[in-house]
Order: sequence, then structure tokens, then C-alpha cells
Amino acid sequence: MRTSSRAQVDPFIVMDVMEAARRAEDAGRHIIHMEVGQPGTGAPRGAAEAVTRALQDDPMGYTVALGLPALRARIAQMYGEWYDVDLNPERVVITPGSSGGFILAFTALFDTGDNVGIGAPGYPSYRQILSALDLQPVDLPASPQNRYQPVAADFAGLDLAGLMVASPANPTGTMLDRGAMGALMDAAHQQGASFISDEIYHGIEYEAKAVSALELSDECYVINSFSKYFSMTGWRVGWMVVPEDHVRVVERIAQNMFICAPHVAQVAALAAMDCAEELDANLAVYRANRDLMLTGLPEAGFGNIAPPDGAFYVYADVSDLTDDSRAFAAEILEKAGVAVTPGLDFDPVRGHQTLRFSYARATADITEGLARLKAFMAAR
Repeated sequence: MRTSSRAQVDPFIVMDVMEAARRAEDAGRHIIHMEVGQPGTGAPRGAAEAVTRALQDDPMGYTVALGLPALRARIAQMYGEWYDVDLNPERVVITPGSSGGFILAFTALFDTGDNVGIGAPGYPSYRQILSALDLQPVDLPASPQNRYQPVAADFAGLDLAGLMVASPANPTGTMLDRGAMGALMDAAHQQGASFISDEIYHGIEYEAKAVSALELSDECYVINSFSKYFSMTGWRVGWMVVPEDHVRVVERIAQNMFICAPHVAQVAALAAMDCAEELDANLAVYRANRDLMLTGLPEAGFGNIAPPDGAFYVYADVSDLTDDSRAFAAEILEKAGVAVTPGLDFDPVRGHQTLRFSYARATADITEGLARLKAFMAAR
């Protein structure tokens, strides 16, 4: 049976690394996971308890396509608490994870063949989802001098229908300040390009609060998720904020593509938003892990890094060590028992000389992983 040209997308390499690590663990090895951007903790206790209560007397059928009204209202309230933004809850759309938000945004905003700018290095699924929708991802190679974040000069003269940014970013953890975010938004709007801000790592910041695009303009799409700060990766629930005149557009697409986000996950998400004490404790672990990484990675020989402002990643230039990051990551897994992600996932052109290290797991795992990396590099 034939497959479509749209199906010819590249694999998500980090998932292949996870599978290789799983096979090693099945063979009896102890692997330290620094490859995947997944919190080591599960959903907050309050979320699990809310689900237990709800399952006793709620059949958990479909919700409306835009999501539970109470959850949409609570998310709007959060924008007031976090960013001093007065957000109409009607603009909030609950999605099946941020991935569902990307599909809805790209489908609502762009036509077949449109060019959409994405920073490189950047989250690989932007590129693959755009390609699967017959859109043209345009990599904007971001420089280390700009801490791997795009600037307006990177897309001057390009015919873009849209620009997508992420702050804090994956794989680097670097952020856009208010001036940098505003400059990108202004440049995009001057080109007539739609602006999409991926804010999935908001809440996981170390020195300063991340800036939301909604602080600067209502003429943008913002996508977020309960996967990272709220530690609910497997629940597959996220949200997006769209301009008021786009709500019905997105709703119609969501009705047909997804019907709704999982009802039970929406119940859990609503409760999770009031578990600040537990979530702040998780953030304290990430902060401690970050400090260990910023000291331990250079000691091990991975010193060419852009210190992360947020998220839980360190992106390292390893051009002095390899020209094949995928083979190097496989060697580290085999000899050190540490799973890391080759940069080819994030930058198809320059990623053969970079690695991403995640520090989302328990501090004991990070300490052990750094010790193994030091021993590996000393023996190499």
C-alpha cells in the first residue's frame, strides 16, 4: 500500500535514543537518562486526587471542543497572576498537548506551500509537523552570539507567512527578553507574517521571569502545555491563546480533528494549577540540577555551552570532539551508560557537532550521570 509524500518526515531522534536506552535497560544495564525532556516527577498529588474523585461519579464523556470552561477560566486567571495580562477566557483553547496546539495553529494560519520560519536549533517536531501539512519550514540559523535565539535580521527579505519562536527554548533553555521578543513580533508583523510563541517551558526559569508574547500584543498565537512545569507529560493536555476573531476558526478545526482534549486530563490539569507548593519544589530540583550541570559538564570536557535561562537543558558545542553527534551519543550510551540527544534532532545543518543534555530527572541521577561522563571523557 502506498504512503503519501506528506508521510516522509524525519524521525524524532530523541525517541530513537530513548528506545536504545530502553533496550540497554532490558539487557540489565543501569542507564542515566539525560536525553528526554520529561520531568522525573509525575502529576501533582492534587491532580491525581481530583481524578480519583471525579471518576466515582463522572462518565468522562466528550467535553466541548474548546475545553472545560472552568479550566479555560483558570488559565486566563493565571495570565493575570503571572504576567499581569487581563485575558478573556473565551480566547483560551484546550488542546491535546502542545502538539495538538501546533497542528491547530498551523492549520488555522497557513495555506499549502506557505513558508514558516523556525529558529535553528529548535524543537524538531515544528519542522516535521509543518512538512506533514505540506507547509515549508524555513530554518533560521541562530548564532551563539545571540544565544541561539533568532533575531529580525535572520529573516529579513524572506517571504514568510509565519514566524515561530520559543522562549525558554528547546534545546538551549535560552530566553527572549521583552525587547528581543518585541523586535521579532514587530518584524514579523511588518512582513505580514503570523507570530506564534511556544511558551511550554514557562514557569521553569532561574534568573528572570519569561516574557509572554501576550504581554506585548493580542495579535499572536501562544501555545503552552501542562507537560513541563506542571509535570503532566503523559496526560496529553495543553492550551493555546488566540485572537478573539480566531476562536471560532480554531474551534471548527478542533471539532473535526480532535473532538476535544481528554476529559480526565482536563480535570487533572485544573487541579494541578492549585498545587503551587509541589510545583515550586520541582523547580528547586531543576535549579539545583542546573548548577551541577553548569559546573560538571565543563569539568567533564563539555565547556562550550550557552547557560540556560529556563527549561531543563544544556546545549553543548562538541565540534572539538566529533563531527558525528549521533555516533558520539551512541558511544556515550554504550560506554558510559548515559543517554544524551544528538543535535541533529534540533539543527539538521549544524547539529552534527552538538549534543543536548537534559537535567529534568532526580538530582542523584544528574550527579551520577556527570560522574560517568567525566570518567568516559577521561578514558577516551
